[in-house]
Amino acid sequence: MTGTQDLSGARARPRPGTPCRRCRGIALDMGSARTRVWLAGQGTVVDVPTVTFPGAGAVHLVQRGTIIDTPGCSRMLQRLLGDRLPRFARPLVIVTTPVVDGVAYRARARAAVEVLRPRSVLTVPSARCIALAADADMSRPLVVLDVGAHLTEVVLLCDGAVTDAHRTALGTSDLDAVTAPEQIVDAVVAMLTAIRRDDRISLTAGALRRGILVAGGGALRPEITQPLTARLKAPLHIVPAPHTAAVRGAARLLQSAHTHPSARAGLPPIADPR
Repeated sequence: MTGTQDLSGARARPRPGTPCRRCRGIALDMGSARTRVWLAGQGTVVDVPTVTFPGAGAVHLVQRGTIIDTPGCSRMLQRLLGDRLPRFARPLVIVTTPVVDGVAYRARARAAVEVLRPRSVLTVPSARCIALAADADMSRPLVVLDVGAHLTEVVLLCDGAVTDAHRTALGTSDLDAVTAPEQIVDAVVAMLTAIRRDDRISLTAGALRRGILVAGGGALRPEITQPLTARLKAPLHIVPAPHTAAVRGAARLLQSAHTHPSARAGLPPIADPR
């Protein structure tokens, strides 16, 4: 079912003097389970399953963080956004991407969003977008943990750039009578152990003292977060509205994206997503 919800919990409105008809910004988070889209000037997000129905059943377009059906993603985006954009709009599109194996994802995501006739497409690691949504201080080392429905990533950021990252093809949708939350906890501990082992200048130790920034649906699962706090001996900082943190961070980037060297000049002003 197609749904529309406010990102911040209260109805957001464009800034005065920024007519919606001139808005050109799109923030896109196309995950394995859900696709979320923030439209500049409207303050809303489209939040739907990442599926299409070309025949008798549903086809999942993204699996474990990998786009497996690029044309299907294009059809989904056209269906969701085709009638929401001004007729001759050439939007700037910011797409969140997984950190590990992100090269292939970026190429396929760029191909998929061509259906929106973008003026420019910028791809940004989801971990950086999560940190932006949380107003985190990225001048210091930061560990971001994103526990999604089908994928879990642990990322070490330094000055906002990815220093190291690991992922496991395991998420909250896998939890059942056979797969226990402890398996996600064990995987996160193992990934952080690997990052610390490869860290030659002790960035990870400083980041863990600050605490781990946690997003994704798993951030709201105490059976995951409580054991992690005990085993890592580090505080966990849950991002507000963790399900939509990545797309909200991408939306904030739209405000400054006109200064990016790959974005063309002349973009109209874009309302604050907060």
